[in-house]
Amino acid sequence: DSDLSMRTLSTPSPALIFPPNSPGFQNGRGSSTSSSSVTGETVAMVHSPPPTRLTHPLIRLASKHQKEQDHIDRLPDHSMIQIFSFLPTNQLCRCARVCRRWYNLAWDPRLWRTIRLTGETINVDRALKVLTRRLCQDTPNVCLMLETVIVSGCRRLTDRGLYTIAQCCPELRRLEVSGCYNISNEAVFDVVSLCPNLEHLDVSGCSKVTCISLTREASIKLSPLHGKQISIRYLDMTDCFVLEDEGLHTIAAHCTQLTHLYLRRCVRITDEGLRYLMIYCTSIKELSVSDCRFVSDFGMREIAKLESRLRYLSIAHCGRITDVGIRYIAKYCSKLRYLNARGCEGITDHGVEYLAKNCTKLKSLDIGKCPLVSDTGLEFLALNCFNLKRLSLKSCESITGQGLQIVAANCFDLQMLNVQDCEVSVDALRFVKRHCKRCIIEHTNPAFF
Repeated sequence: DSDLSMRTLSTPSPALIFPPNSPGFQNGRGSSTSSSSVTGETVAMVHSPPPTRLTHPLIRLASKHQKEQDHIDRLPDHSMIQIFSFLPTNQLCRCARVCRRWYNLAWDPRLWRTIRLTGETINVDRALKVLTRRLCQDTPNVCLMLETVIVSGCRRLTDRGLYTIAQCCPELRRLEVSGCYNISNEAVFDVVSLCPNLEHLDVSGCSKVTCISLTREASIKLSPLHGKQISIRYLDMTDCFVLEDEGLHTIAAHCTQLTHLYLRRCVRITDEGLRYLMIYCTSIKELSVSDCRFVSDFGMREIAKLESRLRYLSIAHCGRITDVGIRYIAKYCSKLRYLNARGCEGITDHGVEYLAKNCTKLKSLDIGKCPLVSDTGLEFLALNCFNLKRLSLKSCESITGQGLQIVAANCFDLQMLNVQDCEVSVDALRFVKRHCKRCIIEHTNPAFF
């Protein structure tokens, strides 16, 4: 308990990251003194730097025997730091408790550009508080070296943990809190307002997040330049179910530098939201609106305004999109490299023809579960898209072996072909394998192996 008086000059216990009963903690290095359990909840403790010598006679003999066989301590500091750089945050904290030398090496600032925490049982708020406090020792209240925080699937992360990051880490560039459903808009606003260099934000699965904006105080302070203060370029809001067109409008107005935007399963987004997006965010290269069932051909007309800047587009399971929408994309987005249109049952061979003739640099195409696409559409692809590397035709009822042979005879660089649940013969599959030797074929034909 006396260690509690050394909080500001201490190392977080591994129990901060792993609960005592977890498999990752019971490996012989944890001890009953490094954490305590109160009502089933892990309580983080902190410790002073380990002593340079072990005093117990039995331990001293064991350490002498170990010295004769282990040579890791002979490595120079720069080599040790290189090894430590591959360790996750919890293991790095554990290494800091081995000896005084490891303590000093483990807290080298070069190793703390990233904090990575995962797991449902971690007390993330407490972990972030202790870690940032330790990292702020040389620069009180400010952690200048930390650039990346990745906290995935941690249900115990709350607004309090994000407030800690916002207040202590002004140089933060990347934040991932996917699956942390207890955080709200207010905490996210604080982070984007107080971390002006933030470029990468992943709030996928955070169901309470409905918008990305500046705090009211920051908005008033920066009023003349309002809308251009958030430097986010990568934004993932997958599974943010309550995001609506108005929220997307606010995001677009504030995050004008967006280049990558993922709105998978944001089921309330409509064509109107995409219209707002295209007014402000004209630099988008990658966009996903898959499973947004209200997006239609009118939305495709708006997306087509990105023209040659658009390289990646996912519209999977958007059932209101037809050949008309595909024609907009094909006409204006000539440099498209990736298109996922799986489950868009309104797409026919005509839509594939428009796409093949205008987007000749296409490398990846998914038109699975499009029952109106047949061998005719595949022929247009084969004769125009010679750079095609990945093609998914899963559950395309009108596809036959003849269409596959035409593709294989022209697209030699094909690396992945999905023909699961398609009526194709073994001979056609063997033909593909002979002409595209590097191609991995996913199929459901038990006679082909």
